[in-house]
This record gives sequence, structure tokens and C-alpha cells, in this order.
Amino acid sequence: MSRLPPKGETGSLLSRRNFLVASTGAGLAFGFSALVEAAMDPAVPGGPPAPPTGPRFEPTLWFAIDGDGIVTVNIIRAEMGQHVGAALARILADELEVAWDKVRIVHVDTDPKWGLMVTGGSWSVWQTFPIFSQAGAAGRIALVEAGAKLLNVSPTGGAARDGMVHVGGRSISYGDIVKRGGVARRFTPEELAKLPIKPAADRKLIGKPGRAPDIAAKTNGTAVYGIDAKVPGMVYARPKLPPTRQGSKVLSVDDGAAKAVKGYLRCLTIDDPSDTVPGWVLVIAQSYPAAIRAADLVKVRWAAGPGADVSEKGLQDHATSLIAKADGGALLDNKTPDPAVAFKAARSVLEQTYTTATVLHFQLEPLNALAFEKDGVMEIHTGNQWQSLILPTLAKALGRAETSIVMRTYMLGGGFGRRLNGDYAVPAALAAKALGKPVKMVLTREDDVRFDSVRSPSVQTLRMAFDGAGAVTAMEHHAAAGWPTLANAPALMPKGKNGVAYDPFAISGADHWYEVGAHKVRAINNDLANSTFRPGWLRSVGPGWTNWALESFIDEAAHHLKADPVALRLKLLTGAGANAGGDASTVGGAKRQAEVVRRAAQAAGWGQALPKDTGLGLATSFGQERDMPTWVACAARVKVDRATGVVTVQKLTVVTDAGTIVDPDGARAQTEGASLWGLSMALHEGTAFENGQVKDVNLDTYTPLRIADTPEFDIQFVDSTQVPVGLGEPATTVVAPAIANAIFNAVGVRLRHIPITPEAVRAALAAGKPA
Repeated sequence: MSRLPPKGETGSLLSRRNFLVASTGAGLAFGFSALVEAAMDPAVPGGPPAPPTGPRFEPTLWFAIDGDGIVTVNIIRAEMGQHVGAALARILADELEVAWDKVRIVHVDTDPKWGLMVTGGSWSVWQTFPIFSQAGAAGRIALVEAGAKLLNVSPTGGAARDGMVHVGGRSISYGDIVKRGGVARRFTPEELAKLPIKPAADRKLIGKPGRAPDIAAKTNGTAVYGIDAKVPGMVYARPKLPPTRQGSKVLSVDDGAAKAVKGYLRCLTIDDPSDTVPGWVLVIAQSYPAAIRAADLVKVRWAAGPGADVSEKGLQDHATSLIAKADGGALLDNKTPDPAVAFKAARSVLEQTYTTATVLHFQLEPLNALAFEKDGVMEIHTGNQWQSLILPTLAKALGRAETSIVMRTYMLGGGFGRRLNGDYAVPAALAAKALGKPVKMVLTREDDVRFDSVRSPSVQTLRMAFDGAGAVTAMEHHAAAGWPTLANAPALMPKGKNGVAYDPFAISGADHWYEVGAHKVRAINNDLANSTFRPGWLRSVGPGWTNWALESFIDEAAHHLKADPVALRLKLLTGAGANAGGDASTVGGAKRQAEVVRRAAQAAGWGQALPKDTGLGLATSFGQERDMPTWVACAARVKVDRATGVVTVQKLTVVTDAGTIVDPDGARAQTEGASLWGLSMALHEGTAFENGQVKDVNLDTYTPLRIADTPEFDIQFVDSTQVPVGLGEPATTVVAPAIANAIFNAVGVRLRHIPITPEAVRAALAAGKPA
């Protein structure tokens, strides 16, 4: 539903952008290049070292082998602590048959040949697995044939193991094959698609323990992040941010006081044809400390744009009013009839509303970008998650072709979706153009937060109809929030069955796998949110609020029916009809979701007696999207202090079926991180808009989860050989509803807003009813 690129274009990733293509009499064929002598550009200033020179066999864009048998794998995904390069390189290296200590990883700069460059949506492994599997298999076959030819024996029966070709009782290393040359092989697209991929039982790297190659650099201080980038002669910039994110205009600038700061150079009012940073003034100085001090002294008068008086309550009230308009929003096509008839005939109806607060990213590395022109090319040095999105915007802002702009790749000190929106590159580039010299812009923590693409607050109303026997006959889910895709990439929004375009990242998760009869899902844009700020993608995006509402509501439905919440979920996860699953990514459908529910409940001790004021709650999800489901269930054990309202999460039991687990250590780390973020947003994180700005701008008042509040974990993965899917985000979505359900089971009150604060718990207990 929300694939980028769309699901139908997945095959285009195996196009001439990715493999060397030769024109033959039979049409297009994937050709392996002859032996080439590497002639690499020097390393970019402050960036990673250049690959080694010497003879190299480069069968595809995705990897090369040198004369020492070292395999260099090219990675288009951003590295932000998740070891994505290590996971993807394992896929290729396993098929290529090379030892892990022979593998090197390069995160590439932007170039049209790489195709779509984006890291988000938990897509990296899922999208890359078939491409790298085929690339590795093709390379292995080509090397076996080349090795046999060099050994003057038939390739029949030949095999590759650990970087060696074994054939006819003899052997030769990949490195020696490269040194001696003579590799030549062609594969048509049809042949590539049919290449024999290893059976799971024969894998040596996929699913096996192994150390990520970049751990040392990340721990010894040698890893290079965007904030480390530097070139000779650069100046520093700090922005003066306008009162509104959109539509502000500079009326006057007074830098009189700033001139007393040593190193201060000037103020630059940004003229931005792309309208990415309207009303920005950059304070330019010879050092960053000088830019910080001078910016505090510069006085700017603005004409504010829309949203200057908007509050959190105003945003939520507006969302509520939009939901009340029955004809608003987009309707998802769930392949079921309209539920109106079922609701009219229902014996009973349950309806509840759930809300979530504005959430900030607070990535450790504040936003930054270094820009300068070199040899007619504008270079942008920064960490970024979606280079393909910001390049056209940069081209518009600078008035030049995309082909004359390159984004140099750096590690990210945290992304979490904030760096999908590369808006921070625009002011640095415009300043470099205006000043004719390199400009390094760095935001302070407070600047970063005020410029954040926050996760929008949300309001959702859910309804369910039941017949006389207690069976579910219909369901409705109405969700209103700011839409990040509308703000950042509106051309990628699909249309609902009523012809209205919608943001899939603001509704994914509501199109669940439960069998509920007639099912209506309505996605509603909170236009006040989009006009006030620039909604952004934040780890799990829509499911972070849709699953909060859905899984809290399923629990409420169980209590409405006087049924066990786990039993009701299993009853509704039938795996029938549209919920049966179909292609390789969805095989098994809802039955696989039912299995993780069973396992999580059993592992957590569902049904066992617990101490007073202690409860166990469960929630489940399919992760991000229906066409690449990651089946996950979480059981949360909590203790509630009735006097203070403090909720202590004692243990999280998380069971995940993500198909083939490529990197076990990385998978566990991703699940732990996602679960902890889910816990943080459930109990600790959340800000509010006041006068068009978020009220919390640093970690003294915005208080994410602390180490002392980290619970015991029991993380399990279903052993599977199915298609590998995503792990970065799914666990984020199940923790909050599991906690809320556990609170209800512990003390009998239902909380329907996150974050769940001690004040809200005390108020609910005092009222003796849901808060």
C-alpha cells in the first residue's frame, strides 16, 4: 500500500541501474565486466577512506573483489546504529561464498546509478534480499566458470567455498582469479530470476552469529558522522528560526550587538525558491561557538505565517471535529461491504476514542550540513535517510540540475525518521551559493527541536458491532492526524476507494488482519496540523498511533464480551479470506500472527496469579504494512503504585516472526531498541504545542526513558525460512497498548491517551472509571 517505490516497481531494482547491461542480438542481458583497474577518487574531506586501488572484478554495481580476495559491498542504506550494512552484506557474501572476515562495506554517495536511496519503513533487508541474493549467486557462478577455465578443467561439478573455487580436484582463490583476469559471463533478466539460491540449510552467514564490521569504528571514536565533516576555509552558521514553520517573512535584522562577538561575520537572510525554510536568517561566523553567541544577540522581526496561535488542545479538538464529519477523509479498500447495515442490526455496539501526544525525535546528533561547490558540483556533506527525496528540492532551491549536486554519505548519530526529511541541507546549500565559500550549519539542541518534523498528535475513534451471540459483525476505525507524506512527498500518496488521496504512513496498521466482518477504515488529514508544522515520519509512523488504539480497543471489546483478551484475538485471527496471506511475503497470513500471540502469552505466564496491583497485558501487530508483515506480540507485566500513579514496567515479553532472520544480533538489538522506544512513548515522552511551537526544547523537560526504568526482556524469534521482513519498527507499536491493557488488569482503570502519566493514573483511580 505504501511501498516506496510501489510494489509493482520492485523488479525495476534489478534493472540496468544495478547490473551492467550489454545489448546483444537477443536483447538486453546482464553482463559481467571484464577485469578492471580501479582508479578511485581520493577520499572526500572528513569522509570515509577511498577503496583500495589495484585489479578488481566488479560483476555488478553492488560488489567488487580485489586481488587479495577482499569483497567490497556497496550499501545505499543509511547507517544510524542499526548495522544495516552488516545485515545486507551477509546476504550477498553468503551466496557469493566468501568468509566474513574478507568482507568490507562502503556506504555510497548519491549517484543516479544507485536508483532509489531511502532508509526507512523497515524495508532495507526486505527490499534488498532478492537483489543481493541474485548478485551473489551470479558472481559465484561466474567465478566458478572462470576458475575452471584458468585451471583448464570442465566447470561441471565445480563449487565455491570460503572464497575458493574447487573443480576437477583442483582449487583456485577468488583473489587469484581476479589477478589473472578472464571472467566473462552474461545473464538475461530471466536467467537471473531463476538462479539457484542456497537452501536455508546450506547458509553459513545468514542467521548465524557474526560481528558487524563497523563496531570498532563506532566504539573507538574513528567513525565519521555528518557533524564531523570539515573542509579548509569553511565558515559556520547557526539559524535564527522564525515564529512559524511555514509562511514567515523577515521584516528586519538587527545585528548591532552581535558585532561585538569575536569571529562574527554577518547575517544572511535566506531566499529559498523551494520554500523549505521560509523566514530563515543564518548567523555566519568563523567558529561555531561564535555563531552560537552571535545568534543569541541578533534581533529579527518577522511577519508570522499560519499557526502562530495553535495549541495542542486546538489540534486535538480540530481532529475530533473532522472525525465527526462522516463524509471527510479517504476510505481504504478493505474488500468488505459497508458496515452501516451491520451496525444497524447489532445487538450491542462498543465505541471508544483514543489520543496520542506530539512526539519529538531527539536524535543524539543534532541536524547539520556542510555545503560547498567544487568543480561545478554542489557537494552536501551530511547524514541523510532519503537522499532521493531531498535532491529534487535542492535542485529547485539552488536553480541547478540534480546531476550537479552530490550528497556525500556519513554515519548518522540517530535518525529515527527525522533524517528522511532532508530539509536541513537546503539552508546550508543556499548559504554556500550566496557566500561563494563552504558553509557548515549546525543546529543547537533547541534549534533542532524547534525545527523538528514531529510526530503529529492524533485522535482516533473506533466502533465495533456484535450480534446476539457475541460475534463481531462489523468494525470502523477513523484516524485523524497530520500527514507526513502530504508535507514531504505528496506525489507518493495513493487514492482511497472513494477517490480521495491519503497518507499511507498515517493509517497503516488500521487495515489489520482480524476477521471482523464489514470493516471500514477512514484516514483523515488534520489540516490544522499540516499548516502549523511539518509532520514527520517517526519510528513506526502511523502504526505508532493506529495500533495503540486498535490493540487497546480489542482488549476493551474482550471485556465488553466478558471474554479473555488473548482468546478473543486468537478467535479473530482466523487467517481466512483476505486475511489468509498470499505472496511470499505474506504467506500464512493471520495464522502467523495468532502464533506469536500464543507464544507471547505462554512465555509471559498468561492466566497465572499475580501480586496485588500487578497486571499482565498483551498486544499484537503485523508491523508496518500488509504487504510485508512482521508478526509481533508483546506481553507487558506492570505494577501500579496507587498512591503516586507511577507505573513500573517489570518485564516485556516480545515474540516476533520476521521470516528469515539475517543477522541475529542485529535483530535482537533492533527489537530491544524498538520496544524501549515504544515504552518511552507509552509512559514518558510527549510534548504539546503552545502558540505554534512545541513547549519542550531540551532534555531537562522532555524526559525519555532512563536506564533505571529499563525492564527485564524476554525476546524470542520464530524460527523461519520465509521471506525476511522488517525489524526496525514493528515492536515499537505493541508496547504502549500492552502496558495500558496491563494497567487495566492491575487496577481496573482504562487509560486512552499516551503518554500515560502518573497524574492520569491517579485521576482515573480517583474517579473509579477510565481516564
